[in-house]
Amino acid sequence: MLKHLFIDLDDTLWDTYHNNKSSLEELYHTHAWDRYFESFETFFGIYWHHNEALWSEYRFGQIDKPTLTLERFRRPFAGHVALSDEQILAWNTEFLSITGRKTRLCPHALETVEYLHRYYNIYILSNGFREVQHAKLTNSGLAPHIDRVILSEDAGINKPNKKIFDFALVKAKARKTESIMIGDSWEADIVGAANAGLASVWYNPNKHTSPDDSIGAPMHIISSLSELMRIF
Repeated sequence: MLKHLFIDLDDTLWDTYHNNKSSLEELYHTHAWDRYFESFETFFGIYWHHNEALWSEYRFGQIDKPTLTLERFRRPFAGHVALSDEQILAWNTEFLSITGRKTRLCPHALETVEYLHRYYNIYILSNGFREVQHAKLTNSGLAPHIDRVILSEDAGINKPNKKIFDFALVKAKARKTESIMIGDSWEADIVGAANAGLASVWYNPNKHTSPDDSIGAPMHIISSLSELMRIF
């Protein structure tokens, strides 16, 4: 009998792409980054390319959090201006502060979580940084419907490593047979859940082809979060 839902936060419930883009646009104008880039869209395209690559490395333990924090700003500005660590850290603090106040959610996230929380325990299971994840949940209105937030920083290991899923099950006092993982990242959420012997639901709003079926298909593939209200 299903009792526990472990749900990813970024780009599953909270619209990371658009919220981060909006936050960076504020920084772009505040700090006159147009001195270095022909437009905000040019800057953002470069930033996002590097950010995605760095998060993939972080996910697999190839780099640590301080490296990700510094390099996601340093790399876009390379060739334009030499940035000190102090300057980058100041921008990063400002970025996280702005981002934590953003409230845009993925379509149907709030009503879906409200509905599911009537019947199941709901846990956030995220690789995101402690400084901002709780603020995202509070300011977006999701927090009252979440029983516990479990972060990779608390576990000391990132998704998709099976150890973070084992850690989450212990923290939630949950059995695998009574639990399911829901997330947008095939790599972190679906492969990770499979590695840990957990069932999963792949939130796939852009209807991508699954990269690798050898791990076994997720229990469900959905393109809208509202489908969860029908499934569960």
